[in-house]
Amino acid sequence: MGRAIAYIGIGSNVGDRFTNLQKAVDLLDGTPETSVTGLSRVYMTEPVGDAGQERFFNAVVAIDTGLDPVDLRTNCKRIEQQLGRPDLYRRWSPRTIDLDILLYGNLVMDSELLVIPHAELHRRKFVLVPLLDIADPVHPVFNVPVSGLLNTCGDLSVPICLSERLIKP
Repeated sequence: MGRAIAYIGIGSNVGDRFTNLQKAVDLLDGTPETSVTGLSRVYMTEPVGDAGQERFFNAVVAIDTGLDPVDLRTNCKRIEQQLGRPDLYRRWSPRTIDLDILLYGNLVMDSELLVIPHAELHRRKFVLVPLLDIADPVHPVFNVPVSGLLNTCGDLSVPICLSERLIKP
């Protein structure tokens, strides 16, 4: 498949949220055939679904990878487990870390295992805003840049930019 630029959404709302994000960045950079090429700022956001939980810290990581999307997903799940996320969990429940493949080059993929671009990308400011810190890629299904998706996004939340910055390994 060759190399691709992919964007990974990362989030945490359990424990030391910032440290959890930084550890995820470090582990992504240590993934075979993968290197971190860009980091967004960190944003504090309201939880989706179950409102009775801590706010999330969210960011987006740009990577250059030689892994195919399924292998990349497998490595993201391994990182989640390594950082304390259980195999089975309730949707929208609190979590130490969450890694989602948002975009993988211009790939469009829809299988039981993986959907790329991420199915909720265009509906969530907590990934659109940090993604724009890094780049303004075109959504390969809607053929609209991320900035255009943000302009039409119905999400009424307001991501709050934090002063702490993630460090590229």
